[in-house]
Amino acid sequence: MHFQRLRLSGFKSFVDPTDFRIEPGLTGIVGPNGCGKSNLLESLRWVMGANSAKAMRADGMDDVIFAGSGNRPSRNHAEVTLTIDNADRRAPAEFNDHPVLEVVRRIDRGAGSTYRVNGREVRARDVQLLFADASTGANSPALVRQGQISELIAAKPQNRRRILEEAAGVSGLHTRRHEAELRVRAAETNLARLDDITRELESNLARLRREARQADKYKRLSAEIRALQSAMLFARWNEARAALQKVQAEGSDAAGLAETAAREAAAATAAALTAEAAIKPLREEETTAAAVLHRLAIEKDRLDRELESASAEVERLTADLARIGADMAREAQIVEDAGRALARLDVEIAEVETEIAAAPSRLPELKAAAEAAEAARAQAEAAVEALAAQAAAAEAEGRAAQGRLEEAQLRLARTVRALTQARTEREALGPAGDPRLAAITSDLAAAEAELAAAREALEAADAERSAAHAA
Repeated sequence: MHFQRLRLSGFKSFVDPTDFRIEPGLTGIVGPNGCGKSNLLESLRWVMGANSAKAMRADGMDDVIFAGSGNRPSRNHAEVTLTIDNADRRAPAEFNDHPVLEVVRRIDRGAGSTYRVNGREVRARDVQLLFADASTGANSPALVRQGQISELIAAKPQNRRRILEEAAGVSGLHTRRHEAELRVRAAETNLARLDDITRELESNLARLRREARQADKYKRLSAEIRALQSAMLFARWNEARAALQKVQAEGSDAAGLAETAAREAAAATAAALTAEAAIKPLREEETTAAAVLHRLAIEKDRLDRELESASAEVERLTADLARIGADMAREAQIVEDAGRALARLDVEIAEVETEIAAAPSRLPELKAAAEAAEAARAQAEAAVEALAAQAAAAEAEGRAAQGRLEEAQLRLARTVRALTQARTEREALGPAGDPRLAAITSDLAAAEAELAAAREALEAADAERSAAHAA
């Protein structure tokens, strides 16, 4: 495998597409500092799969894209193409179909890199293995950079061994061995994971077997339940059909009964219409009787109130008469006592005068006694006058009580006339089967009894008043 051409486009300072041909023999690049000699070597490392931005003398991989200048705008992508002669077919098997291999690496700003070999997109690892099998690569010691000679002289034995292995053409084997080891470890990890998955699946399988047995049991029980439900529904359907037939028979009987009832109802309706026509006069009489009863009830209530008022007045007058009689008896007793006292005083005065005439020497003493007797007599006369005034007041009160009695008698007479009128109207209504008439009749009888009692009370009060006047 021999490098034939290197094509750069937008890589670092190579903004325009640039072809660098590598002819057989020694190819050298001569130029001043800053002309881009190191950029060619870095582009070669970069297209062979270098992943270190530090090796590209950049802070990030996007820095390999042309950043622009005072006269040229910046680019958004960079691309490097390496053409390889594969006439001896030493490339890996997947790339040995072509005598010329064209390896392309392209980077877009912010999107990363892509690799293609002969137009087919491949992995970065495939490109690195391609060059590792050819004892070269992005980190090959054959690509000498500035200061690398001194680093090789002072290198450790391990680094020198890597140079010798690359010169012997076995670096690709180490790379493939490392990749195979990684795959083996990944396979071991996958096997361990498969063991875990197998154990989990075994536990799930046991659970699924239990669930399958439960499902079979459920299906069997469901079939039995459906069979029992079918039998039960069939029995219910038979019962319902028998009940329907029975109801239909009963409906036929009921239809006959309904026709009979309809005929009877028609007859009853006709009788009701006849009774309705006959009952109209009775309803009018009932309305009149109800009006009269209502008026009688109102009148009875009024009479009850007047009777209660008259009874209260009779009781009060009876009490007044009793009090007046007691006062008159007490005053008569006082008058009688005063008369006896006056008679006794007259006798004493006569005795004193006799003694005065018989005993002139006791004249002063007798005069004093006469004056005392005269004063007693004057006091007694004053008491008699006071009693007379009280008797006159009692007489006036008796006359007032007499006036109230007469007024009560007039009210009683009016009540009696009203009751007589009510009784007459009731008799005019004639006998009735209404229970309200019976109740009103009993209320009227009670009112008459109360009037008789009031009349007796008035007569007793009259008698007491006459006795008081006689006293």
